Amino acid sequence: MKQALPRSVRLSLIETQKAELSLSKQSELLGISRSSLYYRSVAPTEREIELKHRIDEIYTVYPFYGYRRIHQQLLREGKHLNRKTVQNYMREMGLEAIYPGPNLSKRDQKQRVYPYLLRNLAITRPAQVFGTDITYIKLKHGWLYLVAVIDWYSRYVVSWELSDTLEIDFVLRTTERALAKIKPEIFNSDQGSHFTSPKYTALILGAGVKLSMDGRGRALDNVFTERLWRSLKYECVYLAQFENPKEAKLGIGEYFDFYNNTRPHQALKYQTPAQVYFNTVTPVIMLKS
Repeated sequence: MKQALPRSVRLSLIETQKAELSLSKQSELLGISRSSLYYRSVAPTEREIELKHRIDEIYTVYPFYGYRRIHQQLLREGKHLNRKTVQNYMREMGLEAIYPGPNLSKRDQKQRVYPYLLRNLAITRPAQVFGTDITYIKLKHGWLYLVAVIDWYSRYVVSWELSDTLEIDFVLRTTERALAKIKPEIFNSDQGSHFTSPKYTALILGAGVKLSMDGRGRALDNVFTERLWRSLKYECVYLAQFENPKEAKLGIGEYFDFYNNTRPHQALKYQTPAQVYFNTVTPVIMLKS
């Protein structure tokens, strides 16, 4: 059942009133996390949506801000809330400051962390290194999460997917689609729980690809994906003000098509990522520690 039925169908099977089985047991049998079930059963307030959107905007400009600084910024703007609320919201949004500090999106400490393989590595060709990450996408009355795989040499967006929860399935599907197109030599990510999960690591290693994971709080370890998020939000998400997931999927799809095939990139000598990804004529990228 877990594999055969879509998640939306499994959610519809949950009984909340006079059920013979507890919600925890139903969630376990249907392969749905208990926390995401609770999230869906309690609709976010307009205030929560407004605050999370503003946190995302602040973090996009200042990714080195932790929850304390973001809390102070919100207070200066007249948005009165306690620091713990900001910390909880950032954890739910999957946000963590890029300097060493409190870990807001903790990995499972039982899971293995792989070394960072890209320091001082000359990146000279497409499909040498793929990077992946997750970001928060605001809607007018809610939010989604976006995962993408990007080729570091060309900045080409290889695959992507949106989800209304942070469950791992959408990360695995996006990774599978990227690997089905071409297998890179190295797959890089942060140390979040999605990317230290045995399901994810088995998928990468099973394809014969090396795993690389960012050092904690190192801004430059995933710099190309961070730049992609900034471009996407300023050039698409914040301008479009998506009403619902359907609009977001269509709009982000159109933007990534534009980003890959039309938008010239200064660092690529004003070629598009698709030109470089499929043709390879740009200078060597040297990553330094």
